[in-house]
Amino acid sequence: MTVNLALGTMRFGSDVDERTAFDLLDRFVDAGGTMIDTANCYAFWSDPDGAGGHSERVIGEWLSRRPGARNRVRLSTKVGAQPIGAGQWPANREGLSAPAIQTAVEGSLQRLRTDHVDLYWTHMEDRSAPLEETGYALAQLVKSGAVCRLGASNHALWRVERARGVARDNGWPGYTALQLRHSYVTPRPGAAVPDQGHRFGWVTDDVLDYVSSDRELALWAYTPLLNGSYTREDRPLPEAYDHPGTARRLAVLSEVAGELGVTRNQVVLAWLTGGVPAVTPIVGASSVAQLEEALNGAALVLPEEVRTRLDATA
Repeated sequence: MTVNLALGTMRFGSDVDERTAFDLLDRFVDAGGTMIDTANCYAFWSDPDGAGGHSERVIGEWLSRRPGARNRVRLSTKVGAQPIGAGQWPANREGLSAPAIQTAVEGSLQRLRTDHVDLYWTHMEDRSAPLEETGYALAQLVKSGAVCRLGASNHALWRVERARGVARDNGWPGYTALQLRHSYVTPRPGAAVPDQGHRFGWVTDDVLDYVSSDRELALWAYTPLLNGSYTREDRPLPEAYDHPGTARRLAVLSEVAGELGVTRNQVVLAWLTGGVPAVTPIVGASSVAQLEEALNGAALVLPEEVRTRLDATA
């Protein structure tokens, strides 16, 4: 039995040491998890030299020590946000030119110790690179077998559709997945959220409608548990979430969690995975106990009446 949950590994090799990362990966796979999400830039902000690749290296090392593990997992990594050379990020990021994409995928495959990536994301937009150039470079990766599927992370929706149109017109494989920030409670429109630097990194009603209307598209959600704010008093929600809708949603969330005998985190994950469209949450964990909570939440099926209550509260 597989679980509709992706293991977020952003902090592997930096805040999460290798031994803990291995324990998390082992438990995730043993529980039926298959999707492992990383990026070539993780976690450059934790490195004195400003270099990424830590997470991919840890995953690659784990794969090398687990015979047969590569056949049990699907690897998801990203290109576009890795700092290169001097300057201040994001001005110095690698971007999405054809040479940048080719260099990035070669590095990712080497660090991951694999010959292919199952899902390759353009991490953030690069409007200096023509969509035709980016699309052709990505199509060549699919043609060579280095990449199986393509996804767009933190892109404006109109840019995604335009890029997919370019791919269709040229007979290239296009984006079949979106990765954006999404959770049960949301900030006020236009309010700044301290840990969210991507302008177009949010799920909106338009995104949900777009994905619901296109069977080819999948939706992955990062930061679904809001960095622990649903369950930890020492991690209050940022001020941007301070509005009446949040209060009402947190109240019903607590009611439902109490009635079902689960945590608020688990209700949120069940709400995401069982909705329309179904969402694949990306959950980062720093302990096996946290991972267990997330796995049980993703496996939880909400009664229809409960889902209706959760959806109706805003």
